[in-house]
Amino acid sequence: MPAPESTLLDSWHHNARAWIDAIRTGTIESRLKVTDQAILLAVLGRQPERVLDLGCGEGWLLRALTDRGIEAVGVDGDATLVEAARAAGAAPVHLASYEQLAEAAVDIGRDYNLICANFALLHQDIIPLLGAMNSLLAPGGALVIQTLHPWAAAAGDYQDGWRQETFAGFKGQWQPMPWYFRTLSSWLNALDMAGFVLAGLQEPQHPQSPVPQSLLLVAEPRL
Repeated sequence: MPAPESTLLDSWHHNARAWIDAIRTGTIESRLKVTDQAILLAVLGRQPERVLDLGCGEGWLLRALTDRGIEAVGVDGDATLVEAARAAGAAPVHLASYEQLAEAAVDIGRDYNLICANFALLHQDIIPLLGAMNSLLAPGGALVIQTLHPWAAAAGDYQDGWRQETFAGFKGQWQPMPWYFRTLSSWLNALDMAGFVLAGLQEPQHPQSPVPQSLLLVAEPRL
């Protein structure tokens, strides 16, 4: 069987068009009600001049930041998503895999005040990638990560490991996507090993929901 990382990228290639439609038609309720605003406010709260959107997808966050006068740059590993992001906004968008980014094989700029990863860190070994992002930050810069909340996403199995997103309830033809579940302590350990210290933690939640919709981490390079 192919490695989960390979299947993960293949699923994005297959699902890219359906994902673009889902984002641009506003069919993902949790994003509309909670998580889109959460990541945007977290980024704006740092008042950055230059932002890198890691795993930018079709570019909605790039457009939101550019509209607010922030210099935003995107990078994603799927060509269809990159083309859609480029066509929809003025921000430069690079095509690069996480492996290429971890190895600094592609020049995506540097001296960013903030790097954000919005539901984009789905691989198992993210430490080399986070370490590479650390080196691209300007002095005083920060990393903002939004991900599925470990407690809400655990489904009774609270230990690191590969899970599968079936996109049940989504319209269209979707290919199941493997993604790597990590506990809260695993997230914090990954940040620590990549040279970051935790500067903030939020659990965005809709007032009418009994569980948090996401986990939002703000980290700064260790001095």
